[in-house]
Amino acid sequence: MGLLTFLKGVGEKVMNKEPQAPANDPAKSAEVEPLRAGALLNHVKQLGLRYNKLTVKTAGDTVVLEGEVQSHEDAEKIALAVGNVDGVATVDNRLTVAEPQQPQAQFHTVESGDTLSKISKKYYGDPMKYGVIFEANKPMLKNPDLIYPGQVLRIPQL
Repeated sequence: MGLLTFLKGVGEKVMNKEPQAPANDPAKSAEVEPLRAGALLNHVKQLGLRYNKLTVKTAGDTVVLEGEVQSHEDAEKIALAVGNVDGVATVDNRLTVAEPQQPQAQFHTVESGDTLSKISKKYYGDPMKYGVIFEANKPMLKNPDLIYPGQVLRIPQL
């Protein structure tokens, strides 16, 4: 799947207090990264996303995902779950897919004024197909009316 970019300052908060390491102290920085990676892995687990094996690594605002999933959908959802977290700017999705025949989805970054209906009209030509987009982004989306600018959504093929 490769690299996905996100707006760093928006998204869910997965840690009550984000640990910070001084920029000039590499030893402290090395202590913080496993905490962030663990919080992101826990976030994936709490959402109930499926994977066979998953390793999450962080380096500053970049997250690297390694392991194996069954489908492209699973890989895409995991990447979006960690990417739509406050403080994450890039996700390097290196997950291997056991059943790669499923088509990959497109991605849409929500802009101010967007609704799922408006996005559905853009990609499918029909605003009433917004439910397809909502379902494709569960469990990260809990309500079709609660999307925010900067959020990245999966747009599956029909």
